[in-house]
Amino acid sequence: MADTISLSLEIRDVTGKTVKNLRKSGLVPAVIHDHGNDSIVVHGEYLPMVKTYRQAGKHHPVSLTAGGKTYTALIKQADFDPRKNQLTHVVFNAVKANQKVDAEVPVHIKYAEGNEASPAERAGLIVLHNTESVEVSAFPKDLPDALEFDGEKLVEVGDHATVADLIVPKGVEIKTDPAQQIASVFEPSALAAANDAAAGEAEAGDEASVDSEHESGAIEGTQKDELNPGGRKEKEDKEQGHAPEKH
Repeated sequence: MADTISLSLEIRDVTGKTVKNLRKSGLVPAVIHDHGNDSIVVHGEYLPMVKTYRQAGKHHPVSLTAGGKTYTALIKQADFDPRKNQLTHVVFNAVKANQKVDAEVPVHIKYAEGNEASPAERAGLIVLHNTESVEVSAFPKDLPDALEFDGEKLVEVGDHATVADLIVPKGVEIKTDPAQQIASVFEPSALAAANDAAAGEAEAGDEASVDSEHESGAIEGTQKDELNPGGRKEKEDKEQGHAPEKH
C-alpha cells in the first residue's frame, strides 16, 4: 500500500438543500459513518477532496481529521454532478485497524519487462478489459492499491484472463467470482462488426463488448441518505417490502 493519504475536514451544521451554498463557496459536503455511532456531517475544500478521491479511490484508507478527532476511513461513495462532472458529496466509512474490511480494488494488466503491451496487442489484436475492479477483504494496512494479472498469457484470439489469474498478495482475500473474465482477446474486424450490429452499444458476451474505461459522471447516491449507513439501497429495499441486506 502506498503512503498515507490525509485529509482535514470541518464539522458542519448545514444540512438538507442549503448545502448548495457550501458548494458555491468551494466546499464539498461529506459524512463519516463511524462503527454504528452517530454519523458525523462534515465538509472539506473542493480541490483537496477531489485529490483525495483520485488518490484513494474506494480501496485506500484515508486518515481523516474532523472536530479534533482522527479517523481511518474508506470512501464508500462519491457523488458527481452529471452535467459538470464535479464532486458534490462524499461518504466515508470509518474502519478499525484490527478488523478486515471489504473494498473495491482496481485491476491492471502486468506487462513483461521492456514491453508496454501484451503479445496479442503487439500482434495487432484487441484486448478488451471486461472488469475494472474486484472486491477484496483485508485488514486496512494490507489493502493493495491495485491487483495485476500477467498480460503475457494474452496471445491469440480467444485467450482471456479471469479473476483467478490475479496475483494476490498475502493477507488479501478476493470475494469476486474467480471465473469472472477480466480481459479477452478479439480480432479488430470482429470487434467492429459486432459493435456496429449493436448500434455501437455492444455488451459483454457479444464477442466484442466495449466496456467504458472511464468513470461515469452519473450520481451514485443522494445526500438525503447521508445519515443512513445503509444508503439508498436500504431505503429502496424498505419501500419494496424487502428486508435490507446485512453486512
